[in-house]
Amino acid sequence: MTADIGELTHTEQDALAEIANMGVSRAASSLRQMVGEQVLLSVPSVRIVTRAAAAKLVERDNAKKLVAVQQSFEGPFAGRALLIFPEAQSLELVRSILGDEHTLEDVIDLEHEALAETGNIILNGCLATIANVLHRTMRMSLPSIVRGDGAALFDVDGPASGAQFVLFLYIDFNIKTRDVHGFIALLMDLPSIATLKAIVNDFIHAIEDQSPRHAE
Repeated sequence: MTADIGELTHTEQDALAEIANMGVSRAASSLRQMVGEQVLLSVPSVRIVTRAAAAKLVERDNAKKLVAVQQSFEGPFAGRALLIFPEAQSLELVRSILGDEHTLEDVIDLEHEALAETGNIILNGCLATIANVLHRTMRMSLPSIVRGDGAALFDVDGPASGAQFVLFLYIDFNIKTRDVHGFIALLMDLPSIATLKAIVNDFIHAIEDQSPRHAE
C-alpha cells in the first residue's frame, strides 16, 4: 500500500505536471512584471520521493547552503510548500528584482522581504492553479524564510520522517542573462498524497469522459 501511494503512474505524472505548468506560467508572468525582464520557467518535472531523497535532490552540485520560502496549505489535502534556492542564487534572484544599481549590502538587507514576496507569488500561483483546475479550495499561510541544508529544510530527522513523502517539482528559472535554479516541494503525509492522487484520477477520468470517442 505504501509503495503504491508513494509512486505516481505516468498518467498521474503527466496530469500533475500539466496542471502545475499552468501555475508556473502564471507565476512567470507575475515575476516578469517584478523584474522587468523576460522570465522563463521550465515545465515542472514531478516525482514523489522520501524526505531524505528530497534533501539530496535540493543539494545539487553540493550546494548545502540553502534558503527556502515556506507556506503551509490546507484543503482536501494539506502540507507544507517550499520554494528552495541555493543561497548564492537567491541573492542573484533578489538582485534581479531590486536592480543592479543596489549594493550588495542593500541586496542582503532586502533579501528577506524580496524572497518572501517571490515565494508567495510562485507558491500561490502553483497551488491556487492546482486547486482551481481540480475544483477544490486551498488556504495558505503567510510565507516565512528558512535556511539550512536539505536535511534541515525537510526535517529529515523529525519525529514523522518515516511517514512523510515529498511531491517534488523541479523547475528552472531563467531571467535574461542570469541563471537561477529553484525547486518547489510539497511536503505531505501519506493520507494527503492518497487524497491528491484520488482527486487527480477523478480529474483524468472526467477529461476522458468528455473526449470525442466517449461522446459518440
